[in-house]
Amino acid sequence: MRTVEDEQEAFRVRTKKSAKAWETAKRCTPFGVHSNYRLLDPYPVYVHRAKGSRIWDVDGNEYIDFNMAFGALVAGHSHPVLAKAIQERVANGTIFGFEGEDAAPLAAHMAKRFSVDRIKFSNTGLEGTLFSIRLARGVTGRTKIMKFEGCYHGSHDALMVSIKPTPDREGDPRRPTPVPSSKGLVPQLTKNTVIAPFNDLEATEALVRENADDLAGIILEPIPMNMGFILPKPGFLEGLRDLADDTGAVLIFDEVKTCGKWYGGAQEAFGVEPDVKVFGKAIGGGFPLSAVGGKADIMDQVVPGQIAHAGTFNANPVSMAAGLVTLTKILTPAAMKRAQGIGDSLAKGYIDVIEDHHLFMKVQYAGISGTVHFTHKPVVDWRSFQGVDVARWGNCNTAMLNRGVIPMATGPDEQWTCSVAHTKADVERHLAAFEEVAEMIKQVQPEMPLVEAI
Repeated sequence: MRTVEDEQEAFRVRTKKSAKAWETAKRCTPFGVHSNYRLLDPYPVYVHRAKGSRIWDVDGNEYIDFNMAFGALVAGHSHPVLAKAIQERVANGTIFGFEGEDAAPLAAHMAKRFSVDRIKFSNTGLEGTLFSIRLARGVTGRTKIMKFEGCYHGSHDALMVSIKPTPDREGDPRRPTPVPSSKGLVPQLTKNTVIAPFNDLEATEALVRENADDLAGIILEPIPMNMGFILPKPGFLEGLRDLADDTGAVLIFDEVKTCGKWYGGAQEAFGVEPDVKVFGKAIGGGFPLSAVGGKADIMDQVVPGQIAHAGTFNANPVSMAAGLVTLTKILTPAAMKRAQGIGDSLAKGYIDVIEDHHLFMKVQYAGISGTVHFTHKPVVDWRSFQGVDVARWGNCNTAMLNRGVIPMATGPDEQWTCSVAHTKADVERHLAAFEEVAEMIKQVQPEMPLVEAI
């Protein structure tokens, strides 16, 4: 039976070219990566190619990929239908400086699919959430924005507050202290950001009422996915809808991730309609694409002289072609239903292995995604996430990589994504690898009572 040390040494032996690539990259790039979330211990894996549900690193190692670019690849890697469409698009121009022919039909499809009246396209989730904040402030004439502790909405200044605050700075759990998440942020940002505890409707209502006169918007992921995978408690989203209606604040769902978890996004799953939705990741099939959609009375104020929205690469032809093919031909209702079945199989398989071995772990999932936390208590907010054993997650991840499985996105605060390219055989191999790794986990943690899924 291999130990943690054995697994770490095995990883180094099988990824020597990744180690070399990292050393080369660090000469010009801090950390050697262009998004800090890609950095793994002892170094990141560098990828050479990908197809379907598979990735091959620069050393030639093959992996079944359940990261899927942090949920951006629900269509799978290099889907043949998408690849053909992009080849044709590139051959006929990649950017015009004018509107292209695919933007209008894509907007129409998304408006119907995600139950919004109007759509505006950008390129990244960051741009989408940034614009949604401007939109809320523009239509209300107010200043403050409420976000939830531990939630991530892209690395722009307006929402880089209380993403991962440390216990010594986070304050009262029912009235969290706004904590800047980076150097370089001006003090006014935290003054205009109200931090609330996710899943605590009573505490959130008190903060909303206190700031009602100047509260422009309430933004949240319907399922926070920067703390693993946290489902909203029954009534929580409904309560936020009522609070927004009572106070005139704009309710914004950051669906950069959740729009790809069900065919119709979070509204399909939970039945709650916000005023504005931000879409990203999965809608582009692997190409940069985001959108902000919402009610007509709000979105129709996005006109010159009122609320600005511009960008040279907005609705660029390549992303429009990718989005149109991905959403209308690949992520169909039938394909999404099948992917959700694959996700359920993976989650239930994890639960079975964990119960069989009495491991100190918790499974949380819905739709095509979920996560496994090294804790015996449900993770319901940022404070409970801090009880997760991050080091043990890292050891487990390394051992899974050594067995040819990327179990989820790179970090204990992320989740797995089951794409339309994954098969039952992929799930079986994933779970067989975890069955082996479970024996190693038992060496370094005590047995705990049986876990429950939530």
